Amino acid sequence: MKPVVFINFIFVVISAFVASAISTSLQSGTPLFGAGLGLLAGGALVALSLSLKKKAAKRLGWGALGFAIGVLTAGLINAMTSPFILFNPAATLIWTGIVFLFFPYMGMTIALKWQESLHEPAEEKQNVASSESLKILDTSVIIDGRISDLCETGFLEGVFLTPQFILHELQHIADSSDSMKRARGRRGLDVLHKLQEMPGFEVRIVDTDYPEIREVDSKIVALAKDVSAKVITNDLNLNKVAELQGVQVLNINQLCNALKPVVLPGEVMRVFVLKEGKEFAQGIAYLDDGTMIVIDEARKSIGKNVAITVTSVLQTPAGRMIFSRIKEEPTREAVRAVRGT
Repeated sequence: MKPVVFINFIFVVISAFVASAISTSLQSGTPLFGAGLGLLAGGALVALSLSLKKKAAKRLGWGALGFAIGVLTAGLINAMTSPFILFNPAATLIWTGIVFLFFPYMGMTIALKWQESLHEPAEEKQNVASSESLKILDTSVIIDGRISDLCETGFLEGVFLTPQFILHELQHIADSSDSMKRARGRRGLDVLHKLQEMPGFEVRIVDTDYPEIREVDSKIVALAKDVSAKVITNDLNLNKVAELQGVQVLNINQLCNALKPVVLPGEVMRVFVLKEGKEFAQGIAYLDDGTMIVIDEARKSIGKNVAITVTSVLQTPAGRMIFSRIKEEPTREAVRAVRGT
């Protein structure tokens, strides 16, 4: 039982006994009636005390100190006021009971709340700092591998949480009969091992699980909400679900898209036409960062380096697409015309 709960219980019991004694001495009611009034009064004071602050104080010493100060205060007040009510013994008894109930209890309550307020700011700062530094790595970002390169640059810091259900999923992928899946799962385990060996980073394996939740993404969101952590992912669906539930997400794909060089319509560049596009006579090329370029009338230039002119840029949730056309070379007539002028 917590100290505050124990003290409150003792106070209510003493209130009942004091009220019963007062009722008996005044012969104004039965002891049971007086005890009921004492319980009611004591319970009301306890409820008032608890409503001042929800979190209970942790140390009994502060409560005892406040109680002692309250007793001394009650004795002093009783000594100062007793000359005025000595003519009425019943009033003296009632006043003494009220004073020695109210002031010790309020002194104990104020002391406990004060002790709690002294420790609360430091605890809040510690909780905020720990929650801001916690990050959960999902399966997709671990397998992707770019997280380790990003950590090496120093742009990320703190504690990386890896739940056991993520490790089980990686192990299941690594043990797959499909060679491609098996390679991806093993790469994910290698990335985790690499992160563990990086100085300044902590990869913490947690056993928290949610058996009632079947999907791994939903478990990640639940864990992030419980520990106030951010989620690092490159899964667009997980990104949306987490944000809808108030979980902050760090999306690696969004970061890469934000760091890609800006390409403006009308800009000229040289690219290698790699393959045929979906539409008639289109060609497809890629920038060094993986940005896809759709080139009109470039089917005949597949396998060649060509100069293109950017016509438009489309930003999608999956990335950026550049639309362009082959840059027209000036004809001999146009060159002669320019030289003639």
